[in-house]
Amino acid sequence: MTDHNLKMDELMDGEELTEKQKKIIVSAIESFAEKGYSATSTSEIAKKAGVAEGTIFRHYKTKKDLLLAIVAPVMTRFVAPFIIKDLKKVLDQDYEHVEDFLTAMLENRRDFLIKNLSTVKILVQEIPFHPELKDLFKEHIGRKVYDRFEEIVVHYQAKGQIIEIPAYSVFRMMFSSIFGYLIARYMILPEADWDDEAETKRTVEFILHGLAGPNVKK
Repeated sequence: MTDHNLKMDELMDGEELTEKQKKIIVSAIESFAEKGYSATSTSEIAKKAGVAEGTIFRHYKTKKDLLLAIVAPVMTRFVAPFIIKDLKKVLDQDYEHVEDFLTAMLENRRDFLIKNLSTVKILVQEIPFHPELKDLFKEHIGRKVYDRFEEIVVHYQAKGQIIEIPAYSVFRMMFSSIFGYLIARYMILPEADWDDEAETKRTVEFILHGLAGPNVKK
């Protein structure tokens, strides 16, 4: 499995899985991350897992069920708790300047992405096409993160460091810029000659240029 920190015992804790099921899930994660859900056939997964294709359908009625069997426990047992716990390292810090907060947020998300690249690839690739995954994300991550983020936005707006616009607009602008850079860096063009320090600075400056309040130096 590509993500070494996603051990099968941790991922499926509490699930009574056969060895064949574990092999199927590991193979599916690797294949979905590499080729995408649509381009991956159950016959490919079966071959990689060393089982007959019929074995997959004895455990999972459809390929979609197999995808959800992977993503649901990953989201609920590992990714969501880890994202929230990890984000709190940034969200619960009292950074004097919004620039410092943004830099810490970007570096925090970069570290997480590097450690969990295969799983994040599946989520990014498949969430737009599967309402069930959207619901999982909103339930286990979106609301818990957004509520805390809204408090931070209000805090910096009170200090005059972010313009007075709705918090959800600030959230969208910040995260689209941060994740746009990270996805390009690690998923779309990982082979490019990236200067991470410079790109971090440019991304933060780009966000601040649009969101800066009257008390931020331009």
